[in-house]
Amino acid sequence: MRSIPRLFAVWLLLPPATFVQLSVAESCPAEQHPTFRVAVAPELAGTALSGRLIVMMSNQPGSADKLAPSFGPDAHSVWVTAKDVHGLTPQRPVDLDPDVLAYPAAFCSAAAGNYTIKAVLDVDHNFAYYDDASDGDLFGVITEQNFNPAASERILLTLSDRKTDPPLELPPHTELFDFVSSTLSEFWGRPIHMQGAVVLPPSYGGSKVRYPTVYLTHGFGADMKYLVQRTATNTNKLMEDKKIPEMIWVMLLQASPTGTHEFADSVNNGPWGKALTMELIPHLEKKYRMDARPNGRFLTGHSSGGWAALWIQVSHPGFFGGTWPTAPDPGDFRNFAAGSDLTKNPPPNFYRDADGSPRMFIRMGGKDTQALGDLALQERVLGDYGGQLASFEWVFGPRGKDGRPMPLFDRDSGVIDPEVAEYWEKHYDIANLLGTNWKKIGPLLNGKIHLTVGTADTFHLDEPARLLEQTIKDLGGKASFTYVEGRSHFDLYQGGLSERIAKEMYSVARPAQRRRGHPVRLDDAQRAIPKQ
Repeated sequence: MRSIPRLFAVWLLLPPATFVQLSVAESCPAEQHPTFRVAVAPELAGTALSGRLIVMMSNQPGSADKLAPSFGPDAHSVWVTAKDVHGLTPQRPVDLDPDVLAYPAAFCSAAAGNYTIKAVLDVDHNFAYYDDASDGDLFGVITEQNFNPAASERILLTLSDRKTDPPLELPPHTELFDFVSSTLSEFWGRPIHMQGAVVLPPSYGGSKVRYPTVYLTHGFGADMKYLVQRTATNTNKLMEDKKIPEMIWVMLLQASPTGTHEFADSVNNGPWGKALTMELIPHLEKKYRMDARPNGRFLTGHSSGGWAALWIQVSHPGFFGGTWPTAPDPGDFRNFAAGSDLTKNPPPNFYRDADGSPRMFIRMGGKDTQALGDLALQERVLGDYGGQLASFEWVFGPRGKDGRPMPLFDRDSGVIDPEVAEYWEKHYDIANLLGTNWKKIGPLLNGKIHLTVGTADTFHLDEPARLLEQTIKDLGGKASFTYVEGRSHFDLYQGGLSERIAKEMYSVARPAQRRRGHPVRLDDAQRAIPKQ
């Protein structure tokens, strides 16, 4: 799920967003409604431009400064329309009809009034991943214009700027890596890069010892900038301040054109798990003084990164010494999203409960605020791939005849394809895989799973966690599940969770330093690290 807390904007001021059927309102006159004409500024066009053209409109406070799709209770405050375009030039603007494909409904159903409006050309089709323009995209300035849904007028917009990300600023003791995987390159027929950052202990340069290594990956919506300037910076500071033991931290980038690949071997994304364990990690262990043994390799991550950390451990049980996922995406498909049980035959409707009520997906402040079906329809406007639900399909789904993953559910009706649901369960339902293979992998996994989630998780991820915990208990396995009372998806780490996880990992790698009833003294612990 999403790793960046952009949900908390003006949610207390707005009514809950529920299910909205995406369709052109029949009451709208066919000819009498506004359209947009989008041009590109001459100074930005060297050749004809292509991409997904997105127009956003809002009349909410603050939209003049920041205009982007919203989620939760204020999801309906931003109107979005889009279409793929080709051959856009200053001489050839593009017309966009906001009643053909729009969210939360056809624009002709919007109230008349003044709105802030912005156009974006998503040149690399990843707007659905970032919910905003990314490096290389074109965008226009936010303008305030009158919008009359009954007027046959053409609203003119101009793409006047190109987004350019500044160079990354590396924190101390941090190095980037860019590794070309032969396995992934063979799958795709072109060079595929595995990227990330390595955060070295402050003492690394002045020592000759080896260090335990933590492999961390991010949640949905994050990128290299997030990994480096937030995660790596925080980790480096914790080590410098001696709040966590000195270890090597590898920040793994899992963002891809299809969303997040989760480091899972997939018929759609390719063998990312194989590439990680058989290529990238051996390469890094040769370059750096890492503990090249199971009890020196650990996994962690939050949200979609938490699912990846859990999956990598389960699919390679003897390669790693433990995983510490936090608020991971569902590991038990009996409750995949908003209570959807993908293991039932026939499966239920993805959008609605048996009584017809919408499946509520996002909750804030103890209240459900946005339905799962509403999120799916919003995502469909932003793009065919790269969004959260489409990302799941690229990881978990079988490949269709058109070469793309088979959809789990129909975007209009929410009807789940039972063949696809069965494939998901068989190949990627962690609870099912544990139950099916426990005799083989159980002895290698016992005591290695340490999952933490808040009881008020924004995406209800505490619910599948409890099912997974019960599955492991029923199998006679040992695992640690911690439920932090009242914590959501975005405040889970308040209260020292990072420090606790790091110290637990270190105690596995250096068991001789554990002292019953006393914390590990970091200076003494470092002297006990085996030399190269």
